[in-house]
Amino acid sequence: MTQNPDNNEADCKTPPPGASAGHAGDSASLDPSRHRALAEPRRTDGDELGAVAHLIAAHTLDAYAAAAPDASASNLCDVATGYFMKGDHVIAEYWYRLVLTLDPHVAVACQNLAAILASVGRVSEAAAYRERAYRIQRVFVEGSGTERRRVLILCAAHTAGNVPFDALLPGTTCYRIKYAIDYAADEEDRQLPPYDLVFNAIGDADIAAPLAGRLARFVSRCAQPLLNPPAAVARTQRHITARLFDGLPDVQVAPCVQCDAAPASRAALDALLAAGGIDFPVLARPAATHGGDGLTLCENRAALEAWLPTQAGVFYLTAFRDTRSADGFYRKYRIIFVDREPFPYHLAISPHWMVHYYSADMEDHPWKLEEEQRFLDNPRAALGERVMSAIVAIGKRLDLDYGGIDFTVLPEGQVLVFEANATMLAHFERETGTLAHKNPYVQRIVDAFERMMSRHAAT
Repeated sequence: MTQNPDNNEADCKTPPPGASAGHAGDSASLDPSRHRALAEPRRTDGDELGAVAHLIAAHTLDAYAAAAPDASASNLCDVATGYFMKGDHVIAEYWYRLVLTLDPHVAVACQNLAAILASVGRVSEAAAYRERAYRIQRVFVEGSGTERRRVLILCAAHTAGNVPFDALLPGTTCYRIKYAIDYAADEEDRQLPPYDLVFNAIGDADIAAPLAGRLARFVSRCAQPLLNPPAAVARTQRHITARLFDGLPDVQVAPCVQCDAAPASRAALDALLAAGGIDFPVLARPAATHGGDGLTLCENRAALEAWLPTQAGVFYLTAFRDTRSADGFYRKYRIIFVDREPFPYHLAISPHWMVHYYSADMEDHPWKLEEEQRFLDNPRAALGERVMSAIVAIGKRLDLDYGGIDFTVLPEGQVLVFEANATMLAHFERETGTLAHKNPYVQRIVDAFERMMSRHAAT
């Protein structure tokens, strides 16, 4: 039985229902007879999937114990992935760890285990498994081969910088070839499966920046249509957004500076802020972060000076603008651009300056959902001709095949852009949930993306 001395399977404390109280690498979990004994109680309890999982585990362990030439952990990995896709991460973790005990070179097990660990805040473990996954394998194929389109998806192993593409590239129509190019050698570009077009999913310009040379070499060799070229993504770093939209009527962007290290002195900090036209309060955030991770409002210099030593990498300092509406609420609109055409995605209304849909209690306040519905139904009527003209101009200047903006509307009728880039999330809601009414608007985005892919593939 293959063991991996570098693998910390002993950390698993959460076996699936009916398993031993140990972990995925202990003697009970490695005993085929134990799994056979557990299968029948699972079936009696109505857990057919659990029963099958234990029987597959028993069969797999038998094959490895007998050193069978066809011994493989692939079926057991499929079991783990089934639980992972269902959201049963505790059980999935158990089975993935057993897979890696048998075969430490199953990349998808490392990849999904990294996602599970990251979701519960075990960041360093997640990073180790993610690193291990991409050292083993750079190309991950999803599909049967019967889909109408084969799409190569350029990815960075650090998934926070990738465009959330699941809704845009559904498995029902797209044969997805995910390529972790940041780990791939140049010669691997020529060894990829055939594909019809490329979608550059490395949407965070900060993550893409160190890969600029590698991406340029890929582009120079690529004979297929490429959506979201890296050069277009590179123009969306936060500190150059104001320059990108300079001269557009009715468009404002708060001043922002990028720093690769804390200023050496108070005088240097003051000079940096002054050069950027930034006064307090200041929004401070690490680069390549999303969803408000690490975002801090520094009301004064003392608060900023306390924050700076906590940063080990590149960060941004942005002038804070109090954008509360007359009713005391902050509003953040999101519009998605597909082939430079604007589509409304959501409106979040919050009493807090850091506005996120999930923390704005939208579902608990019908008036918020009604206002959002008016925006989704007819953004031109909700925002006005002046604002929509500015939005259309932003989409053209952004010049991405897929991207978006988060923004608010100032009392004077101008658009204040919070961020504009390719990493904007668009996803379907649960059909039975209170937000299911948003799905037709998401479908419009997906349909527009499909039409764009068809046009590019045809060329």
